[in-house]
Formats: sequence, C-alpha cells, structure tokens
Amino acid sequence: MYIIEMRGITKEFPGVVANDDITLQLKKGEIHALLGENGAGKSTLMSVLFGLYKPERGHIYKNGEEIRITGPNDATRLGIGMVHQHFKLVHNFTVLENIVLGVETTKNGVLQMKDARERVLALSKQYGLEIDIDKEVGDITVGMQQRVEILKMLYRQNEILIFDEPTAVLTPQEIESLMQTMKGLAAEGRSILFITHKLDEIKQVADRCTVLRKGKLIGTVDVPTTSKEELSEMMVGRKVVLSLDKAEAHVGERILEVRNLSLKNKGSEKNKLTNVSFDVNAGEIVCVAGIEGNGQTDLVYALTGLTPPDSGTVTMMGKDITRMGIRSRGKLGMAHIPEDRHKHGLILDYTLAYNAILERYYTPQFQTCGFLKQGEIHAYADRLIERFDIRSGCGADTVTRSMSGGNQQKVIVGREIDRDPHLLIAVQPTRGLDVGAIEYIHKQLLKQRDEGKAVLLVSLELEEVMNISDRILVMYEGEIVADVDPKAVTYQELGLYMAGAKREVGR
Repeated sequence: MYIIEMRGITKEFPGVVANDDITLQLKKGEIHALLGENGAGKSTLMSVLFGLYKPERGHIYKNGEEIRITGPNDATRLGIGMVHQHFKLVHNFTVLENIVLGVETTKNGVLQMKDARERVLALSKQYGLEIDIDKEVGDITVGMQQRVEILKMLYRQNEILIFDEPTAVLTPQEIESLMQTMKGLAAEGRSILFITHKLDEIKQVADRCTVLRKGKLIGTVDVPTTSKEELSEMMVGRKVVLSLDKAEAHVGERILEVRNLSLKNKGSEKNKLTNVSFDVNAGEIVCVAGIEGNGQTDLVYALTGLTPPDSGTVTMMGKDITRMGIRSRGKLGMAHIPEDRHKHGLILDYTLAYNAILERYYTPQFQTCGFLKQGEIHAYADRLIERFDIRSGCGADTVTRSMSGGNQQKVIVGREIDRDPHLLIAVQPTRGLDVGAIEYIHKQLLKQRDEGKAVLLVSLELEEVMNISDRILVMYEGEIVADVDPKAVTYQELGLYMAGAKREVGR
C-alpha cells in the first residue's frame, strides 16, 4: 500500500496539457524525486496534490482510500505540506509569526504565542534548523527563508512533504544541510516528494525517481541502479553531454577594467565592496565565485549601473562608464542576465513578446514614430522561442507570469545573447534550469567566448565554476581574495578561499 497514490491525473491550461494521464506512487518513509525538463508538468502535478489546482481527470488516494483535495487547507488537514519554489512568506512578519500563520492558538481573541515559541524552538533544535525566530523574514537570507518554510510544515505535523526545486536558490553549504535534513525526516517515517532536475542531488538522496517529459509519464526507476546518463536521457529524450568539451581560450583585448571599486554599507562600518580590481578580456570567461552574500550582487549592481559606487572606476571598451546610465551601457555593448529574474529581468504581466524587446523597444527595428511594430515584435519573439526552445502555451502572446521559472529564464538568456554584446554579465544563468537547458546555455556562453566576446559569470554552482571558466575570482566579504586558474585549483582549495580561511599572497 502507498501513502499517496495519484492515478490518471490530467490537468489542462489554455493551449497546453500540463499533466497527461499521470500516475505517481509514494511509499511511506521514502524520498521520491520528480524529474523533468522546465515545463514538463512537475510543479503542476504537485500543485494538484496540494490543492492549488483541480484536475480535469484522475483520482488521489491516501493509504488506499480515495481523498478529495479542494484547496491547501484540505491538504494540510490530510498531512500534506509544500515548500514552493518561490516561498510563500509574509516579509514584514517575523519568522515565528510566519510559522504559526493559519494555525494560530488564541484565547478570548488574543494570540497565545508562548507555547508556539517553545514548540518552534524545540523543532528547530531537533532538526538542525536553527534560526532567529524574532527576525522579520525580509531581513533573513534566502536559505534561512527556506528553513522557515520547512519549519512551517513540521509545526503542522505534515507527514507528506513536497519540496519544489528546493536547492535552486541555495549555496553549496545550504544544499548539503538541506539534504541531511531530508534524510533525517525520511528516517523517522515522513514521506518526501522532491521536485528537481539536478541529477547529483537525486543520486545523493532519492530512493526512487519518476520522470516526466512534456506532460507525460516516462517511467519510475530505482535511483541506486540507474545512472545519471540514463536519467538525463529519460528526461530530455536524447543523450545529453554532462561534461563540457571546450577549446583553449584565445584571449584578446581588454573589454572591462575595474579599479579600486568600493561601496559603503549604510549603518555599518564594513563596506559592501572594498577596493575591488580586475579585468575581463575578449575571448575569456571570468567567473566570480563565492558563498552568497559576499558582495557578488553589489559588484554586479555597480557594473551594470543599478547602484553607483562610492569610489573607484569601471571602464568598458576604453570608456569610463562609472556614472553612465543603464541604457547607455547597453548601447555600448553590455548585456546582463540578472540574478533575480522577477525583480530585474521580466515584467511578469507582459507577454513573452513584450519581454523579449524590453531593452530595444525604442529602436527602429521595433517602432516607427513612437508606434510599436506588432508584427515585427511577434516575429522576433517567435525566432527566440524557436532558437532557445522556450516552452509557452500561447507562443509569443503567453503572459510571462504563467510560464515555468526555467522558461522565464530562457526568455532572458535568449534576449541578452541575441543582442550580440561585447560584454555579457551572466548572474546565475542556469539557476532553476534542467540538464538539457544547462547544456544549451553553457554552449551559448562558450560560443560567446569563442566569438571573441568577454563573459563575466557569477555562479554559486562550484561544478559550473570549475567546468566553464577560464579564470576564477573568489569573493569574500566584499573583496577579491583570489584570482586562480580552474585547471590548477582543487574544489577543497576553492572552498577555503570562499570561506575566508585562505587568501592569495598580495591580496
């Protein structure tokens, strides 16, 4: 008998069948991975189980008995909890207030938080999820916000836990901590459904894996007896090259020159950036590595014009751009794949077509006398959709908010690369993407390099850093502490630089 069984689930949206007659069976105490490309229907299937969507056809069973789930409250009563890819937290509430929200204890209309506080503190200690429960959620890191979501499920005593892309926004250290937490939860009898497209993580923690492709069930396999290559082929329907084959870099002229860049931290004596200096040349990929929150975001903001530095200079193509506006930098040949696709990359309620031209709508290609050329805009969006394999229910007219996170990312990557820039600043370009899309984007970055473009990559994925970069700059507490060759450095040594335990001589 299965603790949860979804039989023949079919869920349709306008223009697309997201889930087509899918059956999923979860055993008690197992970690069951749900693997698939972006837009394969993984999140939709789990949203059906959590009551966010009502399926057109199919049945759900718990311990052999059919159940009806009409909304998240039903799911919670049945012991089903979900950590969403984009966390569902109230940012101006404290950690404790977020955890008890919806299941508060009251007496004569007054909140009783004493028992809740003690219980949350006990749970955080028991599961190694220590956190300051009095801090506002808006003031804690993304990794800590995920701990809040997990504690919410534990507080509600959920026995079936759904994790939707839980590692997409975490550092390597946080990922390792999460994997240990998941193993501990499974060991004490909780059942976990784990949506991902990271094959290493599946091999590390999952017992079984169900693979979806374009809304259809491909099969369920035992993870220990299935190779990463077999899993990737099931996922994308073809053989995928998991290791990069790249030619030697042919370094050309200097494209970007950063000198003594500093950025103060208001309300603190410690700077966000301190005397950051480096170059990026044509024909090379320079990667900025580091644990999240060590100045990488502030550096990118200063380079792209989002935040002016307090001192220092940024020069591109021999021109001082330190105080130059964002559009002017774009015209000079800078492209930017931002870290937060929702905040800085897309207007979610615009169509795919309009998002594709956000930085070029004013050019003669897309407007005449202030009137947009709708035919040209749609034709351009169609070309991007085909070239970058962007999955969307209504093509160029799809509202971007309705697309999967990975396909939203492909819109940005396609738009920026298609601008044919001199300098491409790519911040977490493969975050939230499946193995097929990662392979494609890595090839695109290498193609930019081999065509003589300069690429500045910011990544938290150590494997990506080591595989694709020609040089690695390590940031720690707002400073560059090392400039190393990926062929001459080990993962362990890189980890020491990232943790601040080691520093290159002269830095």
